[in-house]
Amino acid sequence: MANTYTQIYIHIVFAVQGRNNLIPKSIREELHKYITGIVQNRNQKMLAIFCMPDHTHVLVGMKPDISISDLTRDVKAISSKFINDNRLLKGKFNWQIGFGAFSYSKSQIDSVIKYILNQEQHHKKKSFKEEYLGLLEKFGIEYDEKYLFEWIE
Repeated sequence: MANTYTQIYIHIVFAVQGRNNLIPKSIREELHKYITGIVQNRNQKMLAIFCMPDHTHVLVGMKPDISISDLTRDVKAISSKFINDNRLLKGKFNWQIGFGAFSYSKSQIDSVIKYILNQEQHHKKKSFKEEYLGLLEKFGIEYDEKYLFEWIE
């Protein structure tokens, strides 16, 4: 798009469906690379990614030619297919329906990247549910508890 200039940074969070379909450390790096490739193939810029056993964080520099919903749908659908086709996990793998998306300014990007890459340490102190509800509250997002993720306690 000629004469279109943007600076859009989106932190996307989505969860694994079901208690038995958790992401082990053994496939984390491969999954990071694969999801990064999906984002890049959609002409977006991956700034950070980290897959925890029950959820994933990505920070993307987005162009306005794709919606956040379309990008997230593609990442989830294509990465699920990759995991299943390559039998990286026992049983059928799916991501849960829905996601969280949070926008940041350029001045916040370094701290968001550190936050995403430090997920293992972060989750020694806080559960995914506490983290996610905290993000919704921090950004002033209203929600209905019955439509949130299936929580793994």
